[in-house]
Amino acid sequence: MAKLLNLQEWAEETYSKPPSLSTLRRWTREGRIYPPPELHGKEYKVHPDAIYVDPSKKNLRPKTKRMSLPAGGTLLERLNHGEKANSLRR
Repeated sequence: MAKLLNLQEWAEETYSKPPSLSTLRRWTREGRIYPPPELHGKEYKVHPDAIYVDPSKKNLRPKTKRMSLPAGGTLLERLNHGEKANSLRR
């Protein structure tokens, strides 16, 4: 297990010009550091490989293409409703 760092040590390793301690604490409260720092007494401890997560980029995964439904209805609709499945979707 890696040695945990306090917020200032982590910021010095991560950034060339580290943010202030109050900014780092705010980021921690808002969940902007992943994995989240742990509170040990009065001091936050963070893993050395933790990263800053930009909250404006909530969905980091690529968007999937929307698939169209089959023209005759889904298999379950055709089994349940017989030939009426075509008119159910429209």
